[in-house]
Amino acid sequence: MAKLDSDGVKKETMYIGIGITLVVGVLIGIVISSFQSGNSTAPSQQASATPQGQGGGLSAQQASQIMDLEQKVAANPQDGDAWTQLGHVYFDTNRPNKAIRAYTKSLELRPNDPNVLTDLGVMYRKVGLFQEAISSFDKACALAPRHEQSRFNKGIVLMYDLGDVNGAIVAWEDLLKINPMAQTGNGIPISQVIEDARAQTAAGGQ
Repeated sequence: MAKLDSDGVKKETMYIGIGITLVVGVLIGIVISSFQSGNSTAPSQQASATPQGQGGGLSAQQASQIMDLEQKVAANPQDGDAWTQLGHVYFDTNRPNKAIRAYTKSLELRPNDPNVLTDLGVMYRKVGLFQEAISSFDKACALAPRHEQSRFNKGIVLMYDLGDVNGAIVAWEDLLKINPMAQTGNGIPISQVIEDARAQTAAGGQ
């Protein structure tokens, strides 16, 4: 069964389940209730309080990567791949504003990358720009109609950041049309997430 990461996608493509390609971000096993705001910290799969790559400081490797990539884009601002990789390092090191700038530059050069758009949406969410996040996810969906992570993330932002439970249900129902067996990162079926959201609506929780 395909499982979706909790807070976005990034970096390297892997094949999950029946060959569906998802781009992996910080590997956080989601508990849906942990997404009450864009700045919340979800537990990792090892129950760590800090998601992978979101510590306060830089490792020597990360500092070196940032320096190398910043030099590369300064020397060649048309290097879309370098801008993307720089965005990924900023993503990993919890520098969302810098990641937004890098991903935006990447998309100016290569505007049709749904994975970068999805990563950009995650960073918009991180800084509280929820409508911009939705716009990025929508663009990713339009470019790649079978892109699962963008639909999942859109539902998260709609429900937990914008309070649009019905909109979130629609986003997740569209996801199930693509992959009826889709799960969250910690194994909760998306169908169950939808049932819980409907129950919340019925109870007047919207």
